[in-house]
Amino acid sequence: MTKTIWRAATEVGFIIFLFYSNLLMGEFTRSGMERGRGFVWAVEDVFSSANLAIAVIAALIGYFVVELLRRKL
Repeated sequence: MTKTIWRAATEVGFIIFLFYSNLLMGEFTRSGMERGRGFVWAVEDVFSSANLAIAVIAALIGYFVVELLRRKL
């Protein structure tokens, strides 16, 4: 049971990490505002409560879909 919880937490955490790294990269490559404001501004802009909610919901959906596929295949 504990192993399953740790695996789920690791997978959800990794999905959240990928979400935030993708947001930060997009902030630096597409917005154009990073040139004047810098890295700290981009990090503060990306780490908002709305983005956290989206990341957690997307990570949980992703985890359950992958688990479903693991059990079916």
